[in-house]
Amino acid sequence: MLVLASASPARRRLLEQAGIAHRVQVSGVDEESIRHPDPHTLVQQLAQAKATAVVAAESAVLGCDSLLMFEGEVFGKPADAAEAQARWRRMAGGWGELITGHCLLPARHPAAEWLPRLAVVATRVQFAPISDAEIDAYVASGEPLQCAGGFALEGRGGLLVERIEGCFSNVIGLSLPLLRRWLTDPADCRSADPG
Repeated sequence: MLVLASASPARRRLLEQAGIAHRVQVSGVDEESIRHPDPHTLVQQLAQAKATAVVAAESAVLGCDSLLMFEGEVFGKPADAAEAQARWRRMAGGWGELITGHCLLPARHPAAEWLPRLAVVATRVQFAPISDAEIDAYVASGEPLQCAGGFALEGRGGLLVERIEGCFSNVIGLSLPLLRRWLTDPADCRSADPG
């Protein structure tokens, strides 16, 4: 059984819908304490820190972390409604890149012979050109405050996304194609974007 080192309900739902047996153990990692100027390196370090904090004796552990790059700026979860509104006024009609760091650690068990897996998956997202009233209504729902980039593709935010280039599930919180590859072929340590 896989251990998900994340409090994200979206990641948990992805695993459930894919039929991947798992349990959740929140890492408790202070994400604000981990900094790096390169966003790809940052999400990978955060994912690895989460997985490492939860290493299990009998199960592999998956850690993930996501953020949105928009016009060269990193967007994590908005701090408050005002920040979410300001971001959405910038993002409306534009393109962003949702990047997710993934770390899969083997069980600490003699039979676990494969090495830790690390990868970053990037997916391009085009946002709809929406009105200020639509932005205000979406922010008032509270959903953007819980999500990297300020939107949930699997929720109300799905109405505000025009197009996706790359891995769909990555935008929700983890790349299922990458995870499938890792779980079915432990010798496969490729970290290329699964598209």
